[in-house]
Amino acid sequence: MKVFVETERLILRELVDKDASAIFELDSDPLVHTYLGNNPMQTMKQSKEVIEFVRKQYSENGIGRWATIEKESGDFIGWTGLKVEDKLTNGHVNYNDLGFRFKPKYWGKGYATESAIACLDYGFDVLGWEKIYGAADVDNLGSNGVFRKLNFSLINTFHYDNIKCNWYEMIKKDWSRMNLD
Repeated sequence: MKVFVETERLILRELVDKDASAIFELDSDPLVHTYLGNNPMQTMKQSKEVIEFVRKQYSENGIGRWATIEKESGDFIGWTGLKVEDKLTNGHVNYNDLGFRFKPKYWGKGYATESAIACLDYGFDVLGWEKIYGAADVDNLGSNGVFRKLNFSLINTFHYDNIKCNWYEMIKKDWSRMNLD
């Protein structure tokens, strides 16, 4: 399987069929879905469909969400990554999106920030993107904190599936690891 990026503590690799049970464990957890519409995954079939969808993005767009593996334990802790979003969101379509989702036991350890930094580097330096967007439920303090910590610009708030969300933007010329606290 292809490894896209390694960080100090993480391996970011392609999602593969054998990740189906790990995706199911992640996305069937009601805590994980607190800020995602409270609609946790119900079946392994859904998990397999998610992987199939992401793998299709790899072939069509050269990018998609990545399995996030903790180096120390070898555990699948969630996913992170970039994707080209073709669904109309906040007036945008075919935009470059940064996202992350982790199992609760890995929250608060800095993994979202660490993996997001790697994704921004990859998006700007490898893919040559000029802008990367992100969105988070306004009440999701963790995800909003990651976007703020990385110096994303908060553009506006909007409603996505009846959830009030913050819309963030990072422009390539403004991205610099040097400015991170």
